Amino acid sequence: MLHMMLDRGELIHSVVFFDAGWEFPEMLDHIDLVERKTGVKVIRLHPHLSFDYWMFERPIISRNGTTKGQVHRIGNGWPSPSRRWCTREKVQTINKYQKTVSDCVPCIGIAFDEFHRCKPGPQRYPLIVYGITEPEAIRYCRKLGYTWGGLYDIFYRLSCWCCPLQSLKVLRKLRKYRPELWQRLLDMDKNNPIHNKGFKDYRSVSDLEYRFLKEEKQLSFFSFFPINDFRASLAG
Repeated sequence: MLHMMLDRGELIHSVVFFDAGWEFPEMLDHIDLVERKTGVKVIRLHPHLSFDYWMFERPIISRNGTTKGQVHRIGNGWPSPSRRWCTREKVQTINKYQKTVSDCVPCIGIAFDEFHRCKPGPQRYPLIVYGITEPEAIRYCRKLGYTWGGLYDIFYRLSCWCCPLQSLKVLRKLRKYRPELWQRLLDMDKNNPIHNKGFKDYRSVSDLEYRFLKEEKQLSFFSFFPINDFRASLAG
């Protein structure tokens, strides 16, 4: 979106990147490359308190009941579809920056084939105006020399690497291709303060680890013992 806006001579006040602290390391290198290629300074925003603090250390004050006004637990725990505290913090931080810019018109890089994600408001969606789909945007960026450190060769879409809202397919890939991050995810889950609010559809990342290990053993068995031979042995 940025490159296409520059190509069309559109005026740009700021380019904003919210660093949650849970980004793939390659994405930080990518942002540096964007600055070098465009000559545009990227404003790096951060949560006013680290996401690790929000998840593991923040005192949660009870709002009602006999414990109203008292600390009833420590840490938000994993975000969920109904408790996306991480997204809320990101949006609030970006909105706060926007208020420092007079006559601000936010531009969001939602692609033409993601029209359903648009929301009413003062923001613009330049890629939709230009009719650029997500695959076209990716190809355009690759021609400009962007590689994202190979991340888009593995993952369909990038977000915080530890996000529990990712699909099981993506989490399998994280475990396979980035075992060091998967181990960090296991370590983070051990410190989850809300044990009855587990990671995704399972109670813990360890449960997913057990599931993925079981799947690997099953695949290994059938690759060693072809299914047709297995059926023949049963028939015999």
